[in-house]
Amino acid sequence: MIRLKELSMEDIDVKSLKSVARRGGAVSVAAASALLLAGCSAGQITQTSSQVAAVNGASAQTEDGSIAVRDVTVLLDESGQAALKFTATNQDYDLNDHQLQSAEVDGKSVQLGSVKPMAYNTNIVGDSAEGLRNMPQHDGEKIQYVETSLANDSFAYGGNLPVTFTFDSGTIETVATVSAPTVESGQTHRQPEAEHEH
Repeated sequence: MIRLKELSMEDIDVKSLKSVARRGGAVSVAAASALLLAGCSAGQITQTSSQVAAVNGASAQTEDGSIAVRDVTVLLDESGQAALKFTATNQDYDLNDHQLQSAEVDGKSVQLGSVKPMAYNTNIVGDSAEGLRNMPQHDGEKIQYVETSLANDSFAYGGNLPVTFTFDSGTIETVATVSAPTVESGQTHRQPEAEHEH
């Protein structure tokens, strides 16, 4: 016959309900904190969420969405010559041709070379004469390259100027940064003093 040993309360490892309640409370607080912190940013509208870095230039489109302009930048070279850099795209789903009629920077006319109508899904790339010379160019009919220039009305690097494009389907207004032209890779030494420290 097998005898069962009688167990007393001292023989059983019993935990108090206080420690279980504390652990449960700590877990609940951690879960609630995580939910509250995640909810704090949900649906928030921040200033930086709609901003694009100036190095990319400004972007905008006509009210009907048929034409978009990207990388809009006022270029100012070392000699003070100004130009308007941009890419215009015909994204009209009705497949209509569109014409760039004019461009203005701060109310001053931009001199545009010969501009042909843009067929659907084609681009006009505007830049300074030097910028176009340094730019690799596509040989097809999808991209039209246009030399631009404008009078420098005391433009300053880092400033912002209103730019208006007028197309046959509407106007596009945006604000562009005044910037130096992109330099060719390897032509600028950012830390000339570092060359002599080696």
